[in-house]
Amino acid sequence: MEAYRYEALDPEGRKVTGVLQADTARQARAQLRAQGLLPSTVDQVRAREGGQAPWVRGLRPEELNLLTRQMATLLTAGLTVEQSLAALIESAEEPMTREVLGGVKTEVIAGLSLSAALGSYSRSFPDFYRALVHGGEESGTLPLVLRHLAEYLDARQTLKQKTSLALLYPALVTIIAIIIVAGLLMYVVPQVVQVFQHSRQSLPLLTRALIGLSDFLLMSWPYLIIAIVGGALSARVALRHENIRYRWHALLLRTAWLGSLIRSSNTSRFASTLSILVGGGVPLLKALSSGARVMSSMVMRKAIENTIEQVREGASLSRALRETRVFPPLLVHLVASGEMSGKLKEMLERAAQLEAQALERRLGVFLTLLEPVMILVMGGVVLMIVLAILLPIMEINQLVH
Repeated sequence: MEAYRYEALDPEGRKVTGVLQADTARQARAQLRAQGLLPSTVDQVRAREGGQAPWVRGLRPEELNLLTRQMATLLTAGLTVEQSLAALIESAEEPMTREVLGGVKTEVIAGLSLSAALGSYSRSFPDFYRALVHGGEESGTLPLVLRHLAEYLDARQTLKQKTSLALLYPALVTIIAIIIVAGLLMYVVPQVVQVFQHSRQSLPLLTRALIGLSDFLLMSWPYLIIAIVGGALSARVALRHENIRYRWHALLLRTAWLGSLIRSSNTSRFASTLSILVGGGVPLLKALSSGARVMSSMVMRKAIENTIEQVREGASLSRALRETRVFPPLLVHLVASGEMSGKLKEMLERAAQLEAQALERRLGVFLTLLEPVMILVMGGVVLMIVLAILLPIMEINQLVH
């Protein structure tokens, strides 16, 4: 059976789109009519050569996790790859998911391997994902590999969600604090200060500074917004250049707290990916190459590329990682132990777990310190504003008495 993308009208005249399976286009039209739909176009889904169009989003992480786990279960139950894909297409709710799976199934029916068919949808299936599937196909353990891959994707998504949620509260507090302070300076302060300006008395330095800041914000706030937006866009364009992005990542990695978080996050991701790939039968050099692609830090990615060159020349993985002086010593020692004992996969998995735990601890400490610091800064700013308003009032009271 082939996958067909259709556009049709329901009995109320509303446009309906989707993907269904049929042997021929005529059979697909018959299925639509049986469902009470009037088909307008029915086209066979074919994989896009060179990957998905740049404006089309890929599968969401949670969708990919679910599909991987379902695929592993179906293959373990004895279904073929083609039958498993057909079952996934029928159970998929999103049209994009059905379209992607339909294209993959079409390529598999045409004679391509599953990993090669996934390559036509690179926006949905990352490099390391396809490399692991290829290793499972070559080693004959595809169901087992997909099950381990699903567990890894779940763990990575959980860690990402924890990190995002942990940073959400400080970000919201900072934004609200900036809005409140800006409102005080641009609305409250000018209303109160008018009283002092008409009194013709000499104002304290703090009050004059606050008035000057308030006037500056009132006159230039549109230009400030333009400058902030322009600066953000300029930074985004600049970071597209590899040299500038590399220097920026190097600077972040040298930062005291943030550098530790980046190092732990990338190390955990790299160790997990390498463990899955090595356990799935992927050759070490190819596994290292795929592991480098999942790292967000260009500095650490460059270190892995240097490691690949040294391993290709005959050096051990632990020695090559040690000479980069980028990865934590814990990872290096566990890799060395895994190479000596022949349990590299297990040692890499343990290193990934330890680095993930270290990342969670560092995030906890960071947030524990960040919250009181933010409260103190916000309180200090509000105190300065209040003092700038109260000092002239106190001076007026002294003059009256």
